[in-house]
Amino acid sequence: MQTVPTNEAESALAARLAGIRVRLLDEIHRVIVGQDAVLEQLLIAVLCRGHVLIEGVPGLAKTVIVQTLARVLDLTFARIQFTPDLMPADITGTDILQEDPQTGRRQFEFLPGPLFASLVLADEINRTPPKTQAALLEAMQERRVTIRGRTYELPDPFFVLATQNPIEQEGTYPLPEAQLDRFLFHIRVGYPTAAEEIEILKRTTTAAHPVVTPVFTARELVQLQDLVRQVPVADEVYAAAVDLVQATRPGANVPEVSEWLQWGAGPRAGQVLILGAKARALLHGRFHATIADVHALAAPALRHRLVPGFAAAARGLTSDALIERLLRAVATP
Repeated sequence: MQTVPTNEAESALAARLAGIRVRLLDEIHRVIVGQDAVLEQLLIAVLCRGHVLIEGVPGLAKTVIVQTLARVLDLTFARIQFTPDLMPADITGTDILQEDPQTGRRQFEFLPGPLFASLVLADEINRTPPKTQAALLEAMQERRVTIRGRTYELPDPFFVLATQNPIEQEGTYPLPEAQLDRFLFHIRVGYPTAAEEIEILKRTTTAAHPVVTPVFTARELVQLQDLVRQVPVADEVYAAAVDLVQATRPGANVPEVSEWLQWGAGPRAGQVLILGAKARALLHGRFHATIADVHALAAPALRHRLVPGFAAAARGLTSDALIERLLRAVATP
């Protein structure tokens, strides 16, 4: 099997990515302490041209992680703080009436909203009403917005990294499962270790301001996104992804998991697992995806695509707990 299906320039670009993966993380770690798994999953999502839902309690630097990622990748950045009174035009942009000082004639001129950036941070997406959420999700899917019958293309590359607070649910508008499926990954940010927390205190209670150096240009990033899709995948890796996805569906012959689920993952989950495995392989200096790559991304790819049933909720079985059971079940001969 051919392992490097690229031309000489693409091969050099892939080798550069593998060679500077450590540099990427080092630059981000100038600001962020720990969270290696979260950072790698974010890089994989960016290489896959996918959007991400980031969940974590307040104070875990979710916003800072996204801002730092934009600086490292040299992308234009915009932050939208979602509130209950936010309207679709506040994020997509709107036409405003302008008067030409030369002729005195009035005409509409489009004023772009914050969505017209390569990396958009949708902060606390569950705090805005469904109408505004729908405008954001449509832009994520179509990568364009339509205002008064005119269509405006969004930048390339374009990513939405949305944050969500899992604690406060009063006065929020949770995203339905069908809309959650538009996100490539659902990443959970956990608490730091004691040693990491001490380092956080040392860095954030002084006057020091770390400087982050861009590692890639936007153009190189687009080339890498195209290269990800050329990474070869063996038939057994495709089969491993399908086995994982089908085992989540009610009626599947995997009682450790399927009996606890009301709904399982659809075909998009398999696409995410394979595409993510390709990107992960490139990040780790390989030109072929493996079953280990697929399994490593099971949690962020599946946790928002599974709907545990009432029996699972009564037993305290979360999506993450069921994914752990699923991985043990498919690994057992």
